[in-house]
Amino acid sequence: MGYGKALRRCVMSAVGLACSMAATSSHAYEPGYPGWSMPPGATLNLTAAPAPVPGLYGSAMLYIQQSNTTGPGATKQSTSINVNTVVGSLMWSPGWTFLGATYEGFIVQPFTMNAAGAPLNTSHSGVHNTVISPVQLSWNLGNTGVYVKAGMAVVVPDGTIEGPSGLTSIGNPWWIIQPNLSVSYLRNGWSLTANMSTEFNTANTYTGYRTGDIMHADFAATKALGKWKIGPVVTYVGQISNDTSSAYYHNAIITGRYNLLAVGGLASYDFGPVKLSLWATRDVLGTATGGGTGTDSATITKGYHVFANVSFKF
Repeated sequence: MGYGKALRRCVMSAVGLACSMAATSSHAYEPGYPGWSMPPGATLNLTAAPAPVPGLYGSAMLYIQQSNTTGPGATKQSTSINVNTVVGSLMWSPGWTFLGATYEGFIVQPFTMNAAGAPLNTSHSGVHNTVISPVQLSWNLGNTGVYVKAGMAVVVPDGTIEGPSGLTSIGNPWWIIQPNLSVSYLRNGWSLTANMSTEFNTANTYTGYRTGDIMHADFAATKALGKWKIGPVVTYVGQISNDTSSAYYHNAIITGRYNLLAVGGLASYDFGPVKLSLWATRDVLGTATGGGTGTDSATITKGYHVFANVSFKF
């Protein structure tokens, strides 16, 4: 791949990552992809318990990310990344039971606007891919206060997809299968929860490139104080398998991986018909590896993540 072509591909890549200004630049994921579909920390307000009563539930979430690229590829030029996402979701809890578990299903639709600073100086907005979870099963383990939830979500490639690689705008041109497992201890006002999931990516239908699998782990420990709940949170996201390149890139994209660890806090208030939750994290560890011709030039974003969520029952 010539220098001019590589540089054009860098400029055309979606904001959310920065390109090195050399033809040998690489990432821990396909150029134009931010590295994950679900933002790290997105499940910190959720527990493994089912809805308190059957019905249709809704929520609206605002997500803000302010960060800069870090890693070997950002030593000479770090790029600022700003992401703003509004997410609407519906959850259906019909009151059914299966294998002793309560059944639920949900659908999530994000809308995203993001911008990258120099040297890219670009911005995009549009519809992100729809997330559909046809099954979530929650078990109440007797009188222990422990709940376990397991389910499966599918990320549909129906977002705003543009460009020769399909990654110039907000959407991603491939499917993602995302199984999840949650464990909660809910007793005496304490809420201790671990939410874990993995994004299994299929190949990009435009380029044939397949980004490696991505693991999420969110941990929250809150205590009820009247209608308030407050406590610390920890979140991790990392790539757990290598990428698979394709002929589109002349098999020249060298595989790599990244790890991102963040800490922060969560506070929520129960108004009765509406519950408001706020949480924020700061990335304290960000590493990325992978590069071509003996040069490690991988990048990942590192900074702040802020969430505000309003949930209610119809």
